[in-house]
Amino acid sequence: MADQTQQKGFYKLSWVQRIGFGAGDLAQNLIYQTICMYLLFFYTDVYVLGGDAARSAGLAGTMFLVVRLVDVLWDPLVGTFVDKHNPRWGKYRSYLVMGGIPLTILAILCFWDGFAPSLVYAYITYVGMSMLYTLINVPYGALNSSLTRDTDEITILTSVRMFMANVGGLCVSAGVPIIVAIFASAEHLPLEMALFMGLGSLPSFIFMPLVPAIKKKVGKKNMFYIFLTIAIVGMALLYVISKMGTVKENITLVYIAQFVKSTGVIVATGYMWALIPEVISYAEYTTGRRIAGIVNALTGIFFKAGMALGGVIPGLVLAWTHYVATEEASTLPKDSQAWFLTMLIFSLTGLALLIFCFSQTKERVVMDESETKNVKVSDLWTEFMRNRPLRVIALFFITAFAMMSVGNAAGAYFMNDLELQTPEAQEGIRWLVCVIPAMLLVLAMFIISKYELSDEVIDKINKEIEARNQTSLKAPKRPERN
Repeated sequence: MADQTQQKGFYKLSWVQRIGFGAGDLAQNLIYQTICMYLLFFYTDVYVLGGDAARSAGLAGTMFLVVRLVDVLWDPLVGTFVDKHNPRWGKYRSYLVMGGIPLTILAILCFWDGFAPSLVYAYITYVGMSMLYTLINVPYGALNSSLTRDTDEITILTSVRMFMANVGGLCVSAGVPIIVAIFASAEHLPLEMALFMGLGSLPSFIFMPLVPAIKKKVGKKNMFYIFLTIAIVGMALLYVISKMGTVKENITLVYIAQFVKSTGVIVATGYMWALIPEVISYAEYTTGRRIAGIVNALTGIFFKAGMALGGVIPGLVLAWTHYVATEEASTLPKDSQAWFLTMLIFSLTGLALLIFCFSQTKERVVMDESETKNVKVSDLWTEFMRNRPLRVIALFFITAFAMMSVGNAAGAYFMNDLELQTPEAQEGIRWLVCVIPAMLLVLAMFIISKYELSDEVIDKINKEIEARNQTSLKAPKRPERN
């Protein structure tokens, strides 16, 4: 006989299942983080999209904005489609495979220079890749809330997910420069850049496993306040240190400041994903429908809106400050074949991990087809307007992802011979790495102060939902005739 708790949807998962679920985020980071961190550099310094680095930066920044606007139309369609359909391999998990294969192909093609620098080719590959990423990311986000209602289990799942996401981030940030240099047969490996970029993910291995204990000790909101403040302090240190001399002269201090900054960013932005299942439960409590796909489509719009803002800012700032690609003593190699092979490795590894995630996840808390057949695109905006916690999350996601996108894209320029740029371009890069992200985090701190769903409230909501469901199941049935 099944456990009473499990009958009510409060499932405990094995560590293999938790790691299997987290493998999906690891996979997406290996593919998508590579693009977020290095595609702008590829366009400006390797592919030279616009004929020179400054013009390439402007064109790429505009393209990133246009693609995000496409996402505003595409994401609601995906969320609605996911909620209305039940593929034979699973309502949400099916898309890990169905979308994973074409995503892998287009991600690889983003770093292929088989054509002369072509804006049309860049748009086709980047737009297609982004649309396929949505086709995986929206149902993957809904998969979290479909595994269990248990808030403690969701906290563990989120911690495992973000731990593995940061494994992917570490592999990308530190691994890409080294692997590209190896394929390019570079004379010197870019170890200093790899370590700096890697420190953007390294604190996750220390602090993300501690998130459940930290949250229990100081509370959800206080945890956000503490780590957002730590991130701002790290950014301020990084700015001051970079003004004291060349980056290489102060490399140890730069590493320390980067570690402090990354510690705050990782915990604050990592835990925000645990808020999505809370918002989904709140929506179910108020409407009677568990439209997880639509809520995750909305969050997809939110973080992509942030990425749109964060994606266009670096390109425009680099163009405005007259950034010039350095020809000599450059840290990152410009061998296009090396970049293509590196992306090939990361993408194929990501696909294998998506398949592993598919094999280890089992959906237990989902609405059946009769309950979601009337879901429509307009439900997305209706839910947004009546769900106040969702609106708070929307603003927080936009701000947080804008901050991360600006900082991630600028990191390669910060460590790539910053002192060889004009003073104007140097200051522009410092603002991208330190000042603009810090300003966004101050705004994020104000936004999260408005979030009203405490753990106690969410536990009460989930129990009432389950009690309501059990009452419905126990309703008397009409006797069968002999």
